[in-house]
Order: sequence, then C-alpha cells, then structure tokens
Amino acid sequence: MLLGARRTPAQPISQPISQPMTPFMTLVTVLVTGLALLAPLGGGTASAADSADTAARGKKNPAVVARRKIGESVQGRAIMAYHLGEPARAGVPKVVVISTMHGNEDDTRVILRSLVTGDPVVGVDLWVIPVYNPDGLAAGTRKNAHGVDLNRNWPYRWTDLDGNYESGSGPASEPETKAVMAFLKKVQPQRLLSFHQPLYGVDTDTKKPAYAKRVARVLKLPRKTFNCGGVCHGTMTSWYNHRFDGAALTAEYGDAPNHRFLATKVARRVLKIFGGSYGGLEWGSDATDATA
Repeated sequence: MLLGARRTPAQPISQPISQPMTPFMTLVTVLVTGLALLAPLGGGTASAADSADTAARGKKNPAVVARRKIGESVQGRAIMAYHLGEPARAGVPKVVVISTMHGNEDDTRVILRSLVTGDPVVGVDLWVIPVYNPDGLAAGTRKNAHGVDLNRNWPYRWTDLDGNYESGSGPASEPETKAVMAFLKKVQPQRLLSFHQPLYGVDTDTKKPAYAKRVARVLKLPRKTFNCGGVCHGTMTSWYNHRFDGAALTAEYGDAPNHRFLATKVARRVLKIFGGSYGGLEWGSDATDATA
C-alpha cells in the first residue's frame, strides 16, 4: 500500500476497484512496476533476505563487524572467525586471538565468546577464533578426529611424533591446520595470541620479548618457558614467528578457571593488551558474512 491508502469494508481485497485512474495514480503505478522489474537485477546490493539476516545478526551481536567460515573440521564442523573492532581505522593494530586448539582445553573460549557477544570494540582490528578444534571439543579430547595434536601439525620444525603428541601423516596434513594457516596468511596480523590450558603462564619464547612481558603483565600471569620437553615441533606460534614479521605467543590458564572471571575481567584485559576497549560504536547494520 502506498501513501497511506486504506481499504474499507465496502471494498474487499477480492473486489476490483472501479474508481477511474487519475494522472497521479497512473504515475505511481508506472514507478512501482518499474521498481519491481529492476529488483531482481540486484544492482550489487544485498537481497531482502540477506539484509534482514545482517540486521538481525547485528542487533544480536553488535560487536561483530563480520564473520567468516574459514574452513571445516575432519567431521565437517565449521571453523568460524569473528571480526571485531575498527578495521577501517588507520593506525590500530591487527590482532588474531585463538582458543580451543586442543578440544579438552575449552575454558578459554569463554573469553572469546564474551568478546563476540559483548559491546562493540574500539582501538583494535581484532579477529577471534573461539574454537579451532570443534571435533576435539565435541569429543572432549586433545586431538582432532584423526587423532592428531593440531599444535604439532604445523609446517615448521615438523617431525613424526606419536602418542599424546601425534603430529599427523605430514606437515599441515589436517583440514583444521590448513584452514587456520590460510586464514593467517591472508590476514597477517601484527600480533597472534593463542590460549591454552593448564600450565598457567605466558610463554617467553617469542621474538618480541616486550610482547610477552605486556601480555603477562596485563593478564596477571607469570612468565614461563614452555619447552615441550625439548624442541617444540610443529607448533602454530613457532610457524608464525618464523614466517611473518608479526609476533605470536601462547598464554595458558589453569585446569578450571572461573568462567565469570574469564568472561568479564580477562576479556577486558585481552583488549587492553592491544590498546583496545569496549566502546559505543554501533556496527549492527554493517555486519557481513564472508567466505575465505
């Protein structure tokens, strides 16, 4: 209905309107018909269904600028990345934070879920991957569905390991590794932070010691050396530190950290590490989906 037109009981919808067309009504009819014919062409804009989905998602999670399915697990579960913060703002650091690489170390995903479902973020260009190993999470196991420790499967100093640290049939043999590797190559963050459990500390093995010191200070965790009982083979952070200019490191919480503490205090501390914070930006109508 246009221009406040109203049906009356005397003229039901099934009854043809016998009123003669005025010049104004003729013009309106032509315009409406033309728009209806042009609509299917798209013109590069989102469909009504896409727009409705974007608006609904933005209203539900106003912090999310974009979300991306970066790949699938062995069993076909989606590996999702969520884009937060201010990607269009010059001078802010580009950061990726990852959790649940080992499926039985899942408490820290609460930190990332809190960021995704919280208030809009400012001061940082932030990507978060709450669940790197969805099959391991579903099974409650360290390894993926192939029985591979994903943090021994990366193509840097990879070696054939068995047992608890099974490294796979070859470097980057696993779909989860391939997905996250391709994502990191594309994004190339200045800083990468990977959450684990239960060693409670921040790894000092990074090419930028000041980064490790800051993470430890802001998260209020001790600095430690995680040496894997010798050389750490095939880890994500060592691969990234070797390949890119940015710096990557691991932060670990204990066996059973308080979820409320993680969702509130630690989530804010993660933003603070990189100069970010919760802000008042309204990203809702700009939230988009993307596929790597």
